[in-house]
Amino acid sequence: MRIISKTFIRDYYTKNPQAKAALLGWVEKTEAAQWQNFTDIKRTFNSVDSVGNQRYVFNIKGNDYRMVVVIKFTPQNVLIRFIGTHAEYDKIKDIKNI
Repeated sequence: MRIISKTFIRDYYTKNPQAKAALLGWVEKTEAAQWQNFTDIKRTFNSVDSVGNQRYVFNIKGNDYRMVVVIKFTPQNVLIRFIGTHAEYDKIKDIKNI
């Protein structure tokens, strides 16, 4: 998979260094993957949830953080839309349009 917005990840872990190792692990697994559907994602990340509108929520670092991404399976692209703490994630009103 090709991660479109790796700068978003780097900016986040620069400000939150405790998330760096977990985020880099997510990047490594995601770039090595060739997901074709949600089942494929679940094989890589068991705790991922599909929230509709091509958005998927990943638990990062034992659910300390959440990441919302848009995944386009055909071109093999992943676009980061949100990274934050679980509490920050809970404040999102419309997850399908973030």
